[in-house]
Amino acid sequence: MSEASANTEFRENQYSKLSKKLRTNVGKAVVDFNMIENNDKLMVCLSGGKDSYTMLDMLIELRKRAPVSFDLLAVNLDQKQPDYPEHILPEYLEALNVPYHVIERDTYSVVTRVIPAGKTMCGLCSRLRRGTLYGFAEENQITKIALGHHRDDILETLFLNMFHGGTLSAMPPWLRSDDGKNIVIRPMAYCREQDIEDYSTYRNFPIIPCNLCGSQENMQRQEMKKMLRDWETRFPGRVENIFRSIQNIKPSQLADRKIYPFSKRNNDDA
Repeated sequence: MSEASANTEFRENQYSKLSKKLRTNVGKAVVDFNMIENNDKLMVCLSGGKDSYTMLDMLIELRKRAPVSFDLLAVNLDQKQPDYPEHILPEYLEALNVPYHVIERDTYSVVTRVIPAGKTMCGLCSRLRRGTLYGFAEENQITKIALGHHRDDILETLFLNMFHGGTLSAMPPWLRSDDGKNIVIRPMAYCREQDIEDYSTYRNFPIIPCNLCGSQENMQRQEMKKMLRDWETRFPGRVENIFRSIQNIKPSQLADRKIYPFSKRNNDDA
């Protein structure tokens, strides 16, 4: 076997192992949190980034093997950012033969008008995006909204909320919206970002960069990402242990009086 053939075989084996790992993690998350039920109509939110492309791949594969029947509708929100390559996602989805819809909404002008130059735009941008997607879901009988957040996103949010919001909270894998009208699922909750990056490289997805906020390197979330990656390099397994901890909560060992009735404890406990 030539060196080129050996390298190709090695890459294919690595890709096969990585695909299986991601499929397994997605399947486990779907089962653990009862994310998908029979006759669900899933709105798969596609941004054009590595996470949402990978999520779509995993859901397509899951649908082939799942014991329940469900439909997929890929949805992209065109926020009218300058130079946005609006042809890329339609061409990609048509080649996959995946039903899709593009929502055109000029949230870019709103965000750039309201947020001063140099300030983080993600907060307002995500609120406008979420409202638009929720509205579309209600109008089109969507039963679940699938987002591409992964394990690292969840942990970054945990530390952002701790360090800057004074709350112990993250992104739940399954969430009912505050108005009760929509259910959000995160099928890649168990997936490592590094695995998604490697898979995206293998698949050579047509990535669409976020020119609105994705280039803001000084965002607090970027700092959380750097911190977690540094920990994982210096202390292998630490990040996985932190993720495991949010699935193993002991309210009585914390200090939230709204959750645990400290004031009603027995006299014997005093």
